[in-house]
Amino acid sequence: MKVLFEDDDIIVVDKPAGQIVHPAPGHETGALTDELTRHCPSMAGVGSAERPGVVHRLDQETSGVMVLAKNRAAYLDLRKQFESHETVRKTYLAVLHGAPKEKRGTIDSPVGREHLRAVSHWEVLGKQGPVALVEFKIETGRMHQIRIHAAELGHPVVGDKLYGDAAKDRRLRVKPARHLLHAVELSFLHPKTHRRVTFLAPLPSDIVYVG
Repeated sequence: MKVLFEDDDIIVVDKPAGQIVHPAPGHETGALTDELTRHCPSMAGVGSAERPGVVHRLDQETSGVMVLAKNRAAYLDLRKQFESHETVRKTYLAVLHGAPKEKRGTIDSPVGREHLRAVSHWEVLGKQGPVALVEFKIETGRMHQIRIHAAELGHPVVGDKLYGDAAKDRRLRVKPARHLLHAVELSFLHPKTHRRVTFLAPLPSDIVYVG
C-alpha cells in the first residue's frame, strides 16, 4: 500500500491495478480496505462494516489516487462532497485505441441502467502508433463512466474487456494486462479545514504506452 498523504481525518493512497477496494463475492481477501484497517484499526467502524472508510471507488483494474475517511465526521463530509459532485475534481489518463479528430471535447451521455447523467471532458495529450493518451476530467462519478464514454467516442480504452475492442488489443505489439486507465489527480475540500487539497498519483509504466 502506497500512502500519498495521511492525517487524523483522511488517508490518501495510490491504489495499484488489480487490487479490489473492498471485499466482494469471489474476492474476499486482498482488498485495499483490509490493508487500511490493519494500518489504522479505528477505520473499521467508519461507514459500513463491509466498506470501512470508503467514500468513492476505483474499478479493480483501474490504478491511481483514492481518499478514504478515518473517522465518522470525515466520512460524512466526504460522502456529501462525492455525491454532490460540486467540490470534487477528478482527472484520469487513459490509453485509447486511436483518438478523436478533435483535440478536445465534452461528452454528456447517460450511463447505467438508470440512465444517470454523466459528463466527461476529454483532451488528447499525444498519439503513438495505433494508440493515444487522453486526459479525462469528469464532472460526475458514475460506474464505468470513462470506459463507456471512450467507447461511445469510437475509441475504447485499451485492454477493456467489457467495452473495448479485443481484436485491436490482440494486434498491439505490447499486449495490455488490464484496461489502461489511471486516476492521476484528485482534488476536494479537506473535511476538517475545508481548504482545497490536491493529490497526484505517479503514472504506472503501462500508461506511458507504445502500441
